[in-house]
Amino acid sequence: MSGSPLYAGLELGGTKCIAILAAGPDDIREQVELPTLAPAETLDALAAILRGWETARALGIASFGPLDLDPASPTYGSMPNTPKPGWTGASLLPLTRVLDVPFAIDTDVNGAALAEGRWGGAQGLTSWSYITVGTGIGVGPIVSGAPVRGLGHAEAGHMHVGSSDSWPGACPFHGDCAEGLASGPAIEARTGKAGGSLSDGDPVWNLVAEALARLCHNLVLTTCPERILIGGGIPTKRPQLIGLIRSALIASLAGYATGPQIATMIDSFVQPPRLGARAGPLGAIALAQTAI
Repeated sequence: MSGSPLYAGLELGGTKCIAILAAGPDDIREQVELPTLAPAETLDALAAILRGWETARALGIASFGPLDLDPASPTYGSMPNTPKPGWTGASLLPLTRVLDVPFAIDTDVNGAALAEGRWGGAQGLTSWSYITVGTGIGVGPIVSGAPVRGLGHAEAGHMHVGSSDSWPGACPFHGDCAEGLASGPAIEARTGKAGGSLSDGDPVWNLVAEALARLCHNLVLTTCPERILIGGGIPTKRPQLIGLIRSALIASLAGYATGPQIATMIDSFVQPPRLGARAGPLGAIALAQTAI
C-alpha cells in the first residue's frame, strides 16, 4: 500500500473545507479541516496545505457552487452566482496552479457520487444518483459513469416538486422546489422550529419524504438511475425518512415505466450512501483519479 499513487483532494463546503491526501479510502495519509471564511483567506489556507503535498499525482477539487465547469469559458473554475455570501465570482483556478499536476474540478455532490461509484454503494453500476439533504439539497446524477453535463451542471435539488398541503416553500428562487420544501431551512420555515427539535413522529417528516420522493420520481424518469443514494445531515439524523421515501416513491410512480421493477427492489434502489460522511472528501480523491 505504501507504493500506491497519492492524490490530493479539496472538498469546499459552505461551512468547512477538507483537504485530503490519499490513495483511496483505506489509505488516507493526511486530512485537514478548516472553516470556510472569505475566499482569499480560505483559498490561501488550502494552497498552503497543498504546497506540502508535492508527492500527489493529481488534484481533485469538489466544491459548492454553482460552478462554471466549461473549460472554454473565460470564467472556468469560478462561482458565477453562488448563494454563499462573498463568494460570487471567486475562482478556484489558483488552487490548480499550486501543484504541477493534472486536476479536475466538479461540484461537491458530483464528487461524492463518483466516490460512491468507485468505493461505495454504487459499485458495479453505470448510472446512479446521489442526493444530499441538509442546509441545501444537492444531486449528483451519474449517467454512463459520468456526471450529467451540458449547459452547466445539474441542479436537480431545485426541481419544482410542489407539496400536497400547498405550502409555497422557502426557496428564494423557486419556492416549492425540493430544496424549498425539504432542506433544513425549509423545515424550520414550515414548522417554526429547528428540525433537530422535532420528534420523529412530527407530521412534517411525511411532507419532507413526499418532496424527496417526487425528486426521486423525476430522476427515475429522466436520468434512469439504477440506484438512488440519499445522504446528508437530515437523513442521517432521521433514518426513518428512507423508508418513508421508498413508500412514497412507489406510490408516486404508480406502476408506470420502470415503476413495477423498482417496487420489487425498492430496499436496494433507495438507500443511504455506503461511505457516509466520507463520501465528500473521498469525492475529491475520486475526481483527482479521473484527471489522470
